[in-house]
Amino acid sequence: MNINLSQKERTLLEDQKSHEEACIVKYTNYANQAMDNQLRAIFNANLQSEQTHLDSINQLLSGNVPQMNQQGNQQNNQNSTQSGSAVVHNLSDQDMCTDILMTEKYVSGAYNTAIFEFRDTNVRDVLNHIQKEEQKHGESVFKYMESKGMYKVQ
Repeated sequence: MNINLSQKERTLLEDQKSHEEACIVKYTNYANQAMDNQLRAIFNANLQSEQTHLDSINQLLSGNVPQMNQQGNQQNNQNSTQSGSAVVHNLSDQDMCTDILMTEKYVSGAYNTAIFEFRDTNVRDVLNHIQKEEQKHGESVFKYMESKGMYKVQ
């Protein structure tokens, strides 16, 4: 299905594209730095999903509505952009979790705003699907942190 994007919609998608690229860089770096194998697996799983999100945003920017797999198993072409990425070393697993959880909260909120700005229901559905997956990423990191005593819920 082809779509015509307004300038505002295109700008919102470009913003989301940059957010997805930032998530890809963070998850890649953090997966390589994580000391705990369970955390490394969480970061790698979320990385794969972020790459799929980037592919979907790129499809929207090219005027096509991607088919969304509700189980989150959509194939991706692994075309992530990592140019200009800064690698921060010597972060603890807790520091990486705190940072990526904050990032996921921000990205999910940005999707929420974008969803309300799109005319096309099919595009809204794609963005809503991605937002739900972003929330699942945050949930996986939160649950890990809570299980390790890094995040205490009062």
